[in-house]
Amino acid sequence: MTPADCLIWTLRASARPGRCRAGWLVLLLAVLPVLAVAAPYQWQNVAIGGGGFVTGLVFHPTEPNLLYARTDVGGAYRWDQTAGRWIALTDWLGRDDANLTGIESLAVDASDPQRVYLAAGTYTNPRVGNGAILRSSDRGATFTRTDLPFKLGGNELSRGNGERLAVDPHQGRILLLGTRSNGLWRSDDHGAHWQEVTSFPAIARSAQASAPAWNGTQQIGIVFVQFDARSGGDGDPTPVIHAGVSTTTGPALYRSDDAGQTWQALPGQPRGLRPTRMAQGSDGRLYIAYADLPGPDSMGNGALWRFDPAQGRWQDISPVPQSSDTQGDGFGWGGVSVEAGNPQVVMASTFNRFGPHDDIFRSTDGGRSWTPVIAGARFDHGNAPWTAHASPHWIADVQIDPFDPRRVLFVTGYGLWASRDIRVADNGQPVRWWFQNDGLEETVPLDLVSPGQGAHLLSALGDIDGFRHDDLTVSPLQYAGPRLTNSESIDAAPQSPSHVVRSGTVRHRLHDEVRAAWSDDGGRTWQAFVSEPPDGEGAGRIRIASDGGRVLWHTLRGSHWYTDDHGRHWQAVRGLPNTAVVVADTRSPAHWYAYDAASGALLRSDDGGASFVADRVRLAPAPALTAELRADPQQSGLVYVGAGSQGLLRWRAGDLQRVAGVETVHSLGVGKGAPSRDVASVFVAGTVEGVQGLFRSDDGGARWLRIDDAAHQFGQIQRVTGDPRLHGRVYFATGGRGIVYGDPQ
Repeated sequence: MTPADCLIWTLRASARPGRCRAGWLVLLLAVLPVLAVAAPYQWQNVAIGGGGFVTGLVFHPTEPNLLYARTDVGGAYRWDQTAGRWIALTDWLGRDDANLTGIESLAVDASDPQRVYLAAGTYTNPRVGNGAILRSSDRGATFTRTDLPFKLGGNELSRGNGERLAVDPHQGRILLLGTRSNGLWRSDDHGAHWQEVTSFPAIARSAQASAPAWNGTQQIGIVFVQFDARSGGDGDPTPVIHAGVSTTTGPALYRSDDAGQTWQALPGQPRGLRPTRMAQGSDGRLYIAYADLPGPDSMGNGALWRFDPAQGRWQDISPVPQSSDTQGDGFGWGGVSVEAGNPQVVMASTFNRFGPHDDIFRSTDGGRSWTPVIAGARFDHGNAPWTAHASPHWIADVQIDPFDPRRVLFVTGYGLWASRDIRVADNGQPVRWWFQNDGLEETVPLDLVSPGQGAHLLSALGDIDGFRHDDLTVSPLQYAGPRLTNSESIDAAPQSPSHVVRSGTVRHRLHDEVRAAWSDDGGRTWQAFVSEPPDGEGAGRIRIASDGGRVLWHTLRGSHWYTDDHGRHWQAVRGLPNTAVVVADTRSPAHWYAYDAASGALLRSDDGGASFVADRVRLAPAPALTAELRADPQQSGLVYVGAGSQGLLRWRAGDLQRVAGVETVHSLGVGKGAPSRDVASVFVAGTVEGVQGLFRSDDGGARWLRIDDAAHQFGQIQRVTGDPRLHGRVYFATGGRGIVYGDPQ
């Protein structure tokens, strides 16, 4: 038995404790951490509201107010009618399963309201694992997982099409899944086991069912499967099924009349466009939205068609022509829905019609005439003020409540809108919409800082810039002043926290906008830097000295630069590799620290960051590592280094100590120390003593508390940030579940 074994064995109170000598135990306690019992935390989202692409909505057809939403990177949700908010269903997924937080499709069992199924998998590239079917028999409170032998693409092209996953409404044990590259698959045991339906046409697997993407060509395959509930009877497999293949060069719509054993192309169907979604009325008519591309990145042509199976007749019923696009680049059709109790009521949405704007059209006569319901509508931005600066776009799905036809919801690239008075449009009155996103948080945070005064949190976010969070429970307005598309880095001066800087990107940078800004009132108002450094592409990492004076900006694909006058003049930092990350001392403006993972060098500056010299201690080179440095807010000169698989290190000039037991660090934060402690509390997302999770230490790493739990793992935790004013408070970014914060219970 090794000393380490002896310690673990003793701490676990194993049998025969006398086998370990007391001397060993004293020695080991001095050098090894003690992983304490898990510490209970209360976890909540920082309120922003939406912020990402909600890719689909599914109402349960037989249970009122049972509604689910899926997202491209933020998991799935169930609407809680009583609480008036969304409940996240996939927060139990941890880092190793973060790829499952992109939901390709969602399905409910019409015969059992307790059952819900998720087709989970974000990407199809070689770097990620296969997809999975997550199946629940308690409305998503818990899930059982079935791994699939192929990948899914919840954040790839066609992610707003659907639904690919379907449950037989008469025989709930039967499920069908349309895939991107692997044809049609079937389960006969509630999703526990799957096999391919080899009789489905091969076009679904072929290059004909693909589309051009930013990174080449993506396979799209089958984009929806629908059982015709009007056929068959309870307890027997539903005989009539429709499926749509995303192709412009061959038959795209297929029908089975024998419960999926054989398939035939629908005769007379349109060619040259690919289907995106389909809805069926209670009279049997099919309404199909078409586009030239699957979206959401681009659509330049499209149409809405109606098919009457009884007559075998197809008709183009597009509400508006392509010439209505004032930008002249065309548009497609995204969502389509039919009222459950009145098959004459149809709603459909344009997609990528940015001029004048996307709209939803409503018909009460089966598609002979149409009324727009977004143009002239009234939008209530009260519960998410930032949405006043956004326009509905990427309207991939629109759904009419099957139990309350006055209620309609539609998705956008930044959340979803709902109305309870849609019928006023039939009388020419404006529809009222409200942002129904309470609890649904899908922003992608890129950086966080918790200043020493003012708001407890400032955020830098992808797509929607960032926020000053004065009240973590209330959605705020975005930063006032020059706006960034992505804010990618943000920092506040520890000894002068009203001084804040941030950097990022600007989409369609037409006027050489400066991609960094500063604030001297804690982030309430902002001004652009006078200029950018001579090299680089904005964004990158920006840091500010402890007294709020000097700013260091390492631009994207550029070098390290510093300014003392908000960018009027820039000077190159000497002695600092372009691959290094930098942090300022929390107390002394003269001292800065850097770590270059590529070479393993640790570097210091004693002249305010103007120049750096290598310390005599260093780490092993790790060129692929994205390292994190955190300066202790309570002790000048003490820096924590998060070095990936090299663990956690405490660094002072000339002295580097590895914190034993911390095997891997994915993200690192520091916050206010425990009462009577002279060191900060340290937070680590990583692996400690073989356990992966989120941990806190109040004694410099001698003992660790695990503060997350099996139900709260949030996929990929990033940008861990402690609060300098509240002991135990921690904030972190997720890969699509917004900003999460926790407090000890």
